[in-house]
Amino acid sequence: MPTNPPPSAPHPAIDSSPIFEGRQLHHPDEPVFDQGLAFDVETLIDRRQALKVMGTVGLGVGLVSLAACSPAASALLTANPSSSSAAAATGADCTPIPEETAGPFPGDGSNGPDILTQSGVVRSDIRSSFGTSTTTAEGVPLTIRLTILDLANGCAPLAGAAVYVWHCDRDGNYSMYSQAAANENYLRGVGETDAEGVAMFQSIFPACYSGRWPHVHFEVYRSLATATGPANVIATSQIALPADICATVYATSGYESSVRTFSQVSLATDNVFRDDGGVRELGTLTGSLGTGLTVDLPVPVQTA
Repeated sequence: MPTNPPPSAPHPAIDSSPIFEGRQLHHPDEPVFDQGLAFDVETLIDRRQALKVMGTVGLGVGLVSLAACSPAASALLTANPSSSSAAAATGADCTPIPEETAGPFPGDGSNGPDILTQSGVVRSDIRSSFGTSTTTAEGVPLTIRLTILDLANGCAPLAGAAVYVWHCDRDGNYSMYSQAAANENYLRGVGETDAEGVAMFQSIFPACYSGRWPHVHFEVYRSLATATGPANVIATSQIALPADICATVYATSGYESSVRTFSQVSLATDNVFRDDGGVRELGTLTGSLGTGLTVDLPVPVQTA
């Protein structure tokens, strides 16, 4: 015998507090941008869910990562919300960047060739060789921007650190090692981090060679003075480049050799990134082929 439905609950009183994106402000008398970190985290998580629906998971990961970042990194973004380096800093989860192999072509003196002792290695534009050669590596321009964060100081930006970056050219050759580029030292350089912990390099988009996902190598040193060899390294890792922009770049002239190799590899099968799919080393790409590409990666390191 059917039962009567329970009486309806009384409608709650309508709350006239200000709302933002469907949620009540934590501090109704303050502007949206002064609602505090907890409110910001809720907002970013909500936006991440929406972005997933639209298929823009890459951007969503960058937004939601604020939930685990340090107060110092959050303050950096608030102080200069238009700064891409500040945005990169908020992507850190305040655990050390995964340690990865320097690979067979580090050029840091650990297995023969050593660029770190050469005059001219400290530079922001690494597209050309220096010293006995001035050859410029051709390819789609790419700005590499690493934000070094100090775990011993609450994941605050680490100023005055040194970052050594290197990667292959658009044909898959590594300078100083590959036969076709043995007499070159392009696509290698050392930079010092600024007050925001950022080291920035002008380079080109690397190739995808057999067996590896497209990537950029880097080593972090406490200072330029200590950037002389692997004995002083405080972190060695790699940047994984996002799939969509890789496909776009490899469809351009000069990258024909990367089309097939890129189709044969994934982050899940790459011998470096496969343990976690490169989730904490996947760079954030901004820009376009027409305006220029920039890859950002927050790099928490242990200096204690």
